Amino acid sequence: MKPPNFDRIARPYRRLEYLTLGKALERCRLHFLPQLLDRRCALILGDGDGRFTASLLSANHIIEADALDLSATMLALLRQRSAAAPNASARLRTHHANALDFVFEQLPAQPYDLVVTHFFLDCLTQPELDGLIARIVPVLAPGAIWLVSDFRIPSGAMRLPAQVYIRNLYFAFRVLTGLRTTHLPDYSTPLRKLGFTRANHHHSLTGLLTTEMWQRNSPPGASRIG
Repeated sequence: MKPPNFDRIARPYRRLEYLTLGKALERCRLHFLPQLLDRRCALILGDGDGRFTASLLSANHIIEADALDLSATMLALLRQRSAAAPNASARLRTHHANALDFVFEQLPAQPYDLVVTHFFLDCLTQPELDGLIARIVPVLAPGAIWLVSDFRIPSGAMRLPAQVYIRNLYFAFRVLTGLRTTHLPDYSTPLRKLGFTRANHHHSLTGLLTTEMWQRNSPPGASRIG
């Protein structure tokens, strides 16, 4: 199956995001940034135009990061935005690759203590997501954080409007990029099965958006977040 092409929306992406939801997605990505200042090695999947990566490198002066994206244009924007961070050229490694191919064939064998997937997991099918998580977990350090931001379908009166909005969003991305995914996958179940606990979360836009901090279970006596 032909992979989606995000290059065509890379440069106008921020403007399109602001036009539709204002800065809600940006606030979602950055919500837990202050709690990441002790992290040392990050794997960042699909950060798009790099606003989160640039903020992370600027806030945490010792972290090193592998940033991966399918779009070469998105990666170029990410490098451009991150260049102002202290010693960014030495701390940031970018990889132009399909995430599934990368984690199964090229994933460095180093103890990442942070994985970041902001509005990325919703581009995967459930089998793809299950495989991605299962492959990444063995290279994570004890106590590693997995940060997720994504759309969600809340309960109550907002359930139907959220379902309609997300269905239309998937349709728009299918037209613009060729994305074939049509439903939000379940990341909570595979994370829990592989030893993660949700340490913190924040919902916004009446529950349409969520950002969640999951932490890998540590040996007894180790420190935790939350």
